[in-house]
Order: sequence, then C-alpha cells, then structure tokens
Amino acid sequence: MGLTKTDLYTARQNRLAALAKSLAHPARIAILDELMRRNACVNTDLVAEIGLAQATISQHLSELKAAGLIRGTINGTRMNYCIDPDAWADLEATLGTWLASGRPTENNRCC
Repeated sequence: MGLTKTDLYTARQNRLAALAKSLAHPARIAILDELMRRNACVNTDLVAEIGLAQATISQHLSELKAAGLIRGTINGTRMNYCIDPDAWADLEATLGTWLASGRPTENNRCC
C-alpha cells in the first residue's frame, strides 16, 4: 500500500479526514455515545456496556484519544475517560461548516 500524500491537501481537508477516520467505526461511536450519556466513564465500565473485549475497547479509546476527541486521567489503577469539550466544539464546527458548504440548493440539484 502506498503512502498517503497528505501534502497535496489543505490543512482543513487533512483535519476533516482525520476526524472522519476517528469516527469511522461503530464501536467508537458507541464509546462516544456512552461517554456523552455519562459525561465521564471508567474504561472497564465500557467493556460491560459495549460488550467488546478490554483490549478492543482500549484500542478504540486510543484512536479516539489520538484524534483528540477524548481525554483520560489516571485514577488509581483505572483510567477515566471523558469527551474533550474543546475538541468536541472543533469537531462540531469543522464538520458542520463542511457539510453546510455542500448543501444542495433548489437551483443546484443533480439527477
């Protein structure tokens, strides 16, 4: 597989792609849903709620954390995760602006 030529794209395009990639798995959406519902969470609680193995949950949490959408703090032997409010606002603004810019109008409909 070839290397991605990210330098061919704008910073906005690369950021949108990274955000979309971080959301591109139903387990990650389920994790985010659970974090939104609780407004904080303990890693092992996610295993019971989502029904995946601890290692699988940890991998998905790692992807979400790398994207900056969540943050974690150590609490004894556990890791607590929550949604990063600043990153969430950025996600909402970035995706919202992009989606709104492509909204078809009555004069611009294909098919």
